[in-house]
Amino acid sequence: MPQSFFKAIADPNRRKILTLLRREGTLSAGDLAKHFEISLPGLSEHLKVLREAGLVSSRKEKQFVYYTLNTTVFEDVIGWFTEVFSKKEVKDGTTEKV
Repeated sequence: MPQSFFKAIADPNRRKILTLLRREGTLSAGDLAKHFEISLPGLSEHLKVLREAGLVSSRKEKQFVYYTLNTTVFEDVIGWFTEVFSKKEVKDGTTEKV
């Protein structure tokens, strides 16, 4: 898993953005800002981190930027966790499926 994923979800503001996008679907930066007590540049920085990690996608329409959750990355992460944690190490150092 890329470090950018873990960095992106480490911050509570970014987790809140992800939760809002999952619940509401596509939201503009302005609509997201209504849920936070941080500056617009601060929110913009959080959105940039999420975009760079591939967790959200953005599209511009006129003067507005809209953000959407990228569920593919989360499916990849769940698959990775399932693979890693569905194996157990046996005494000889090899792994077997649980």
